[in-house]
Amino acid sequence: MNVVIFNPLKKGLVIVLGLIFCTYSVQAQNNRQDPNTGVKKYNSAMQIIKFAYVDTVNEAKLVEKAIIETLKELDPHSMYISKKDVQRANEPLEGNFDGIGVQFEILHDTITVVHPVPGGPSEKLGIMSGDKIIKIEGEIVIGKKITNQFVLDHLRGKRGTKVTVSIFRKGKKDLMDFTIVRDKIPINSVDAAYMIKPGIGYINLNKFAQNSMQEFTDATQRLKMEGMKSLILDLRNNSGGYMGTAIELSDEFLKSGKLIVYTEGVHSPREDYLSTAKGLFEDGKLVIIINENSASASEIVSGAIQDWDRGLIVGRRSFGKGLVQRPFQLPDSSQMRLTTARYYNPSGKCIQKSYTEGVDKYYEDFSNRVKHGELVHPDSIKFPDSLKFYTSRKRVVYGGGGIMPDVFIPWDSTIISDYYLDLRRKNVINNYVGQYVDKNRKSLQREFPQFSSFDKQFILDDAFMTDFFVFAEKEGVKKDEKGYGLSENLIKSQIKGLIAQKLWDMTEMYSIINQSDKEVLKAIDVIEDDALFEKLNIDR
Repeated sequence: MNVVIFNPLKKGLVIVLGLIFCTYSVQAQNNRQDPNTGVKKYNSAMQIIKFAYVDTVNEAKLVEKAIIETLKELDPHSMYISKKDVQRANEPLEGNFDGIGVQFEILHDTITVVHPVPGGPSEKLGIMSGDKIIKIEGEIVIGKKITNQFVLDHLRGKRGTKVTVSIFRKGKKDLMDFTIVRDKIPINSVDAAYMIKPGIGYINLNKFAQNSMQEFTDATQRLKMEGMKSLILDLRNNSGGYMGTAIELSDEFLKSGKLIVYTEGVHSPREDYLSTAKGLFEDGKLVIIINENSASASEIVSGAIQDWDRGLIVGRRSFGKGLVQRPFQLPDSSQMRLTTARYYNPSGKCIQKSYTEGVDKYYEDFSNRVKHGELVHPDSIKFPDSLKFYTSRKRVVYGGGGIMPDVFIPWDSTIISDYYLDLRRKNVINNYVGQYVDKNRKSLQREFPQFSSFDKQFILDDAFMTDFFVFAEKEGVKKDEKGYGLSENLIKSQIKGLIAQKLWDMTEMYSIINQSDKEVLKAIDVIEDDALFEKLNIDR
């Protein structure tokens, strides 16, 4: 979600609003129609209800519902936030809290997971974008009573406490039960920053938050001191955040005076955002990894880098959110985040995908991509010539549906077996690792005082895995030889990575799992391919 702070005291904005009112006035005179007809009609209806309805009505509640339903008719990202929810709505970008770790929204009276928070308890269990929460502690949670406050009251709680949710997932016949242990939700934007190979740095950024630039700056400066000449920036599953942060991050890679992004709407005149003279990584090879869950602010950065031929984008087509929301405070301190403009990449393309068929169809885009084979075959992606644009060096790019990568990496679903999904769903891997580390922490720390020795010498041998299978069966997941064969490397990688995380931190976990991550390995190959940079005429 892109958020630009609305300041009604800005002189320029006051002038713009004055022009809008003048325009309305002229239209009213031309059409001989009162511009406030709709407002008067609504007020009249409320007065009639207030004075003639058979029972006493809660006028404030009716008005709130009217606002919510009105915003739903506009676009998928305009939203109303009640007074009591405003602070909590900002917490993922500004603070921390105890909970299950999901971004959610209520669609048709059903709690829908927008994104699990990376590294949070829900993500660790395998809860996915698009999952619908049908029950909480056995109670059906569908219907008009379900509000943001209801969800927060039921899913948040003290760290270490448990909550069981039943989830409907498209393609699954039965509800899936997850017992989630609430935890402190990670607030760091940079999940990992390390030298993935000599001369090549790797930074994983999970959101564009208030402190993201400080974290990124610290990580970049440290990696440059360690010899970083090239950078892999991992924006997979980064759903966005503050637009200003995206602009600042883009500025770190671009020379002075380059257009990063511009915004424009019917009532918002074009505003350009240019790069400055500062920049920690203006020279050197740059590769950005994206996927179908990279959205909003991630697409601003990826689009700017691609359009200026500053680096290469690898992965799969991004989400496609090109709308900007501004928060407007309402009289009771509630908030309306209203889409006021579209943003455009430097080439002039807007990557916002269509939402004309409604919110449900909008969020079914991912399942449609799977159905049409887009995640595996890039040729299945069709863009009309009317949405064709050009980079600074005349490479073709397209608008209207996310950022299309320069180097496509197919989604490898073959390693995701039902056996692996059962282990994730029942939290077997995380529970086993927690028990194992608690039991062996001191001996592990004695044997592996440094992560480098753990990385090279810690082996998940047959005895270790046999112990894991026994534990898993006690947890209700019996070993399936075929399923384990398909997912063996993935399971072992996650076990070792989680042990590293519990002994050290997230960076060490990523340094383990990235060793078998095909998308990261491909990004390294791209970085090392001088011929590709030369062929596409990309800065290096």
